[in-house]
Amino acid sequence: MPGNTFGKMFKITTWGESHGEAVGVVIDGCPPKIHLDEEIIQAMLNRRRPGMSVASTSRKEPDSAIIMSGVFEGFTTGTPIMIMVKNKDADSKAYEPYADLFRPGHGDITYLAKYGIRDWRGGGRASARETVARVAAGAVAKNLLERENVRVYAYTVELGGIKAEKRDLKVIYKNMFFCPDMDAAEKMEKRVLSIKKKGDSLGGIVEIKAEGVPKGLGDPVFDKLDADLAKAIMSIGAVKGVEIGSGFGSAAKLGSENNDPITPEGFTTNNSGGILAGISNGDNILIRAAVKPI
Repeated sequence: MPGNTFGKMFKITTWGESHGEAVGVVIDGCPPKIHLDEEIIQAMLNRRRPGMSVASTSRKEPDSAIIMSGVFEGFTTGTPIMIMVKNKDADSKAYEPYADLFRPGHGDITYLAKYGIRDWRGGGRASARETVARVAAGAVAKNLLERENVRVYAYTVELGGIKAEKRDLKVIYKNMFFCPDMDAAEKMEKRVLSIKKKGDSLGGIVEIKAEGVPKGLGDPVFDKLDADLAKAIMSIGAVKGVEIGSGFGSAAKLGSENNDPITPEGFTTNNSGGILAGISNGDNILIRAAVKPI
């Protein structure tokens, strides 16, 4: 099964299944002498950990990070970094009724069609459990980017049709939905609880903002920065759409409305989302991802 590796200079390969012994990631290309320990990774895993909100899975995992290689005395060595997280609360018996059934909206039918075999215990590689490895790798990347004064934020701007009207990034860690609008977060919680009682689910939109990105990242045509970012985000399970800057909204605008005027101080607007012709322009990179209901 190819397709488990992403990246060029900083390359990650995720491995493991939802109900296997463990999940994890191998990171290749991380420079040496970067401070890294399990506490740094654990802080990020704790944000993702299942069972922490009314909107997440009922599965409860401690998600304890174990660094297997590539770190010595608290610093990266430049060799491949392997991080493992053991699965502790995988109840495969709950999935036995689906061993011979295809769940709508999941990868059961396509995995069987392609490989002639599928791991029905929680979805195997198609499970959201795979994102544990991404979060662990992201913790390492975050540590590296912050050395270059690059900050990346992600937050929920819509859930079940309820939209965040504010973008107060100071409050995103003060509510279970990582929403930048506390009033909207309260409405989201009520909406989730209401739909949960009916045995149904909701989708939403996540916004990603990267500050301090230098100019000149990305290459023309097939290696555009926005193309690479879109591929990375679309590879996350349940993501069904990606837009950058004004995105699909730009189709309804005039050129004079959508083009970002340039002044000696910089751009006056950011409809481009920080990327022009596939290359970063020094402005904030702004991306939105649509997540389907499961």
